[in-house]
Amino acid sequence: MVTIRVFSGGAPKPVFTHLSPAFERESGHKVDYVFAVMSTLRDKIAGGESVDVLVMPTNLLDPYQKEGVVRGEGRAVLGLVPINAVVKAGAAKPDLSTAAKARETILKSRAVTFATPGATPSGSHMGKLIDSFGGPGALAGKIIHRPALEGGVDLVRSGEAEIGFYPKSEVMGIDGVTIAGPLPAEIQLTTIYGAAVTTQSKAPDAAAAFIRFMSDGKNRAAWTERGFDPPK
Repeated sequence: MVTIRVFSGGAPKPVFTHLSPAFERESGHKVDYVFAVMSTLRDKIAGGESVDVLVMPTNLLDPYQKEGVVRGEGRAVLGLVPINAVVKAGAAKPDLSTAAKARETILKSRAVTFATPGATPSGSHMGKLIDSFGGPGALAGKIIHRPALEGGVDLVRSGEAEIGFYPKSEVMGIDGVTIAGPLPAEIQLTTIYGAAVTTQSKAPDAAAAFIRFMSDGKNRAAWTERGFDPPK
């Protein structure tokens, strides 16, 4: 039996936390997770750190497969994650029904938080969205860049930020905040999360077993309940 090292973005963390004990019992293997924003994970990979499984958006896994960093065999899609807005529990939910309403909500907000552009897909998307709304100048002094799981949710909970925009899976079921709803379709970013075994893995069979377990239909409910829509 081996220890499988998994590099993952923060979005799947609640699901892995829930499912890992069952995988470890059934397989006898242990799982060592490294959860970080994509920019940090990519730096770790470039630096040659040991890893058996990469869990990240498929648009990042695809080039890694072409470069021979991950294997094509055994790859799986774990779920789709849209960006959702969160507000402090008890606060009125903003109108996000159209792109125009979302723009009005964001521009009128006292303070808005989302991950740093370039660090995560959602942060990059929100940065571009703000630019399309008139650029950072339109929200001068109102934007706080913070990943959801590294203080962003806390900013919303405390009221320091009036609204936050994060992957749905990172903000579900958290005390003190309420999901206000997704961005409207015309300005939404849905991230497709996938998993792949690395070519450097010294335990590829165990790593592949991990991916099969996590993507197995019997565990679909765990993903859905934590903000991941089923693969299409």
